[in-house]
Amino acid sequence: MRGAYVDACGPAEVIRVGEVAEPRVGGTDVVVDVEVSAVNAVDTMVRSGVFRTAMELPFVIGRDLVGTVAAAAPGVPGFRVGDRVWCNSMGHGGRQGAAAQRVAVPGDRLYRLPAGVDPVEAVAVVHPAATAYLALFTHGRLRAGETVVVAGGGGNVGGALITLAVHAGARVVATAGARDAERCRALGAVEVVDHHGPAPAKELAAACPQGAGLYVDTSGRVDLDLAVGLLAWRGRVVLLAGMGARPELPAGPLYVMDRSVIGFAISHATTAELAEAAAMVNRLLASGALRPSATHIMPLSAAAEAHRRVESGKVRGKIVLRVGPES
Repeated sequence: MRGAYVDACGPAEVIRVGEVAEPRVGGTDVVVDVEVSAVNAVDTMVRSGVFRTAMELPFVIGRDLVGTVAAAAPGVPGFRVGDRVWCNSMGHGGRQGAAAQRVAVPGDRLYRLPAGVDPVEAVAVVHPAATAYLALFTHGRLRAGETVVVAGGGGNVGGALITLAVHAGARVVATAGARDAERCRALGAVEVVDHHGPAPAKELAAACPQGAGLYVDTSGRVDLDLAVGLLAWRGRVVLLAGMGARPELPAGPLYVMDRSVIGFAISHATTAELAEAAAMVNRLLASGALRPSATHIMPLSAAAEAHRRVESGKVRGKIVLRVGPES
């Protein structure tokens, strides 16, 4: 079978596309015939070695897939041959990746795709949306009625954050470039501040007169003075980007107002947390409320180019690799 793989960590040029070994199937695995796989920023970090994780070489790249169940081990009840399914946690922690024509997925990391949902649109949103769920609810402890600031609302995770927060009854204020402001408003943000504008901090303060219960930074800028200063009593900052950032910690405004700063990476989420997120993702997929801003379909043979494009930071929406037999 064909897959996109690396023999060692390195730049995008180390990616090869060719014959790879059939997946080894354990007693709690489900074999999936993969149709599509998305390319995430974290995939480039794993491939390059920036985000260290256990991997067996040659290592199939990729985290997300949508496909069809080909076989299920006896220890995995509930899946039948022909079921449409998705996963967003392969390619990490010793698990081979999703960018191959057949993948053995642990049964507790696999979820059914709701009927009628387009596989390309689904695979483009399952990672950002699960990330958003964990940021808002598992780590951010969001409550209905709170104001949420989404820093970087124009991105894939940012759009999912707005969607999920609005769905939960929160008031959303987003920062975004001018070209993404209309989409942020369409998703439900009540205010959108241009982060390239002359006075974004002043505009954010005006948009959050009672303070923000939650500030989620997807931008990687990690301006803690700004973020912490916007928080209400017991407000939380959740960081999920900016690996190289080293901001100063405004300790005083944190402790005197019971505020907190929390960091998390979805790669460390438990299977129970991922399943909880998946349940919400599936509800929003089924209702049509969760859709990508754009998708760019490329063949599996273009995996290296796809990684280069993601690393350039110029991709709007999501790159999806067509992995099936014709790839």
